[in-house]
Amino acid sequence: MVSVMLGIFSIVTTEILPIGLLTKIGPSFAISDGMAGLMMTMPGFLAAISAPVVTVATARIDRRLMLCVFMLLLAVANFLAAAAPGYWLVLVSRVVIGIVIGGFWSIGAGLAERLVPTEAVGRATAVIFSAAPLGSVLGVPAGTFIGDLAGWRTAFVVLGALTVGVLIMLVLVVPSLPPNRTTRLNVLRGMLKTVNTRFALLLTFLIVLAHFGTYTYVTPFLEQVTDANSQLITVFLLVYGAAGIVGNFLGGAVVARYPRVTFGLAAAMIAAATLLLPILGRWQVGVVALLIIWGTAYGAVPVSSQTWFAKATPNTPEAASVLFTASFQATISLGALIGGVIVDRTSPSTVMTLGGLTATLMVLAAWAHFARRLTWLSNT
Repeated sequence: MVSVMLGIFSIVTTEILPIGLLTKIGPSFAISDGMAGLMMTMPGFLAAISAPVVTVATARIDRRLMLCVFMLLLAVANFLAAAAPGYWLVLVSRVVIGIVIGGFWSIGAGLAERLVPTEAVGRATAVIFSAAPLGSVLGVPAGTFIGDLAGWRTAFVVLGALTVGVLIMLVLVVPSLPPNRTTRLNVLRGMLKTVNTRFALLLTFLIVLAHFGTYTYVTPFLEQVTDANSQLITVFLLVYGAAGIVGNFLGGAVVARYPRVTFGLAAAMIAAATLLLPILGRWQVGVVALLIIWGTAYGAVPVSSQTWFAKATPNTPEAASVLFTASFQATISLGALIGGVIVDRTSPSTVMTLGGLTATLMVLAAWAHFARRLTWLSNT
């Protein structure tokens, strides 16, 4: 279980590391912040495609073997980015990363029930999903620090070396995991016909669009609005990530019993933080307070979204993970892309405001669903 968590940690850190290095990578290739944001857009789109395609195509292959293959590809992609002579090769490496994200997440996110006793599945799932905020609290700040110290290419070299270590760990400690429920395309199509699955897709779309449309460009915001230097930005990202770990475990502890409240409250906190950042973000104390709120809220988002999909299709956990991964990653890309267009044409503050309004839409959707559910219960 720990090795799977570390694999997801490596993937998440690789995926979002450009957020901390955005203003360093861009100038090295003479491109804008919005163009550099394509490093976030490319993996998400590829992950959304590869999640169902790779999972279905490899449905009869041992899951342990597939996890190891994905880790090998991730290491190669990191080393490729570090050595890239041009931006186009960086984007090629991000395509490979997208394939890895789609495949590893789809398989790994639903493995808790096969690696631990039934009574520990909930806690094990929270441990696996803790890799996402850990990528923020440890991976991105550490990568940003290394980038400040030795250049952004060195950060990718170090991450590639870490991935090789995770690969060795997977080979040594994970048991054989022959597929026990084959995921087929007709299963995925059937899931999309259910109301609960479609609603999970809507909520995931709105909140992930709001988050990654803003968080991708938090570094330019901190530089331009807060007037923070590189060292201070690393500290801010560390604070955000630490809050994310707390939010992950808080969300994991209550989401099974209160899925609507947990997801809706997380969205409301993200809406409040991003809407207030253009106002309070000029002061460092305001930034710290809002990043704590934002980080705590987003820490609960992945586990909340995965829980919604799992509850919609309790008999097909891997298929639920596929839909979760595909929808999550596609929206990450769309958010980063839209945010990049907006930040190049307007300002980081405008991006934050629009993201906050999008998160507010998610809160309203969750509340409408909750109210409809109460009405149905009172009439039965």
